[in-house]
Amino acid sequence: MSTSRRGFLGWLGSASFLGAVGSPSLLRPQSVDGSGDWTGHARPIAETWDMSWTSRVTGKYKAVFDSPEVSDGAAIYRAVSWIEQYKEVYNAEPTELSAIVVLRHLGFYFAMNDEFWERYEVGKRLKIRDDKGRKWTKVNPLGALGAGADETSKKFGLAGFQGVGGIVLGCGWSFGGAASQIAKKESLEKEAARARAKTLLMPGVILQPNGVFAALRAQEAGCAYIDAS
Repeated sequence: MSTSRRGFLGWLGSASFLGAVGSPSLLRPQSVDGSGDWTGHARPIAETWDMSWTSRVTGKYKAVFDSPEVSDGAAIYRAVSWIEQYKEVYNAEPTELSAIVVLRHLGFYFAMNDEFWERYEVGKRLKIRDDKGRKWTKVNPLGALGAGADETSKKFGLAGFQGVGGIVLGCGWSFGGAASQIAKKESLEKEAARARAKTLLMPGVILQPNGVFAALRAQEAGCAYIDAS
């Protein structure tokens, strides 16, 4: 991890709108049979939640990286590293690897874009400073890796992970918490706040009922489980 990546997070722990939901203590690694036979799973009874991502979990090697904490963006870093290491050790092609990151609890902040981070002072809330270490960051550290970022930094962002086939799932409960914060600050009704929150999601993040559901569903699709933050 680059020096800038290591330096942008200084989380010391604080109360947050996500503190009461998606608790990391609720989930522990579970064994899977390794078959990856997602096709035998029951089909959703409605289209309320997008479950189409399960059809993409087709690799010979599968893993879900659970991210209930901020942890210096470790879940994405570890997921990308796993992909590279399987290439190094087994010469695995991208099509042979299925990697999923679940953003829940405090880790869900990474699912929200720069506008949300600045407007709702996420950096200040989590005690995360900018690259220079002087001010609270106003950008999502895993999203602000565009112009000026080196190639190593870019590949460890959400877009870089998705660019190599990674799937990013977001906790629906934590999303509801984000919407509640928007409703309070902007004096919006619940549905209007949720609609606004959806516009502030990072591209490609797929919301699930909650993060525990997402991590367990990934295991049912054949993924090995890693507590990655």
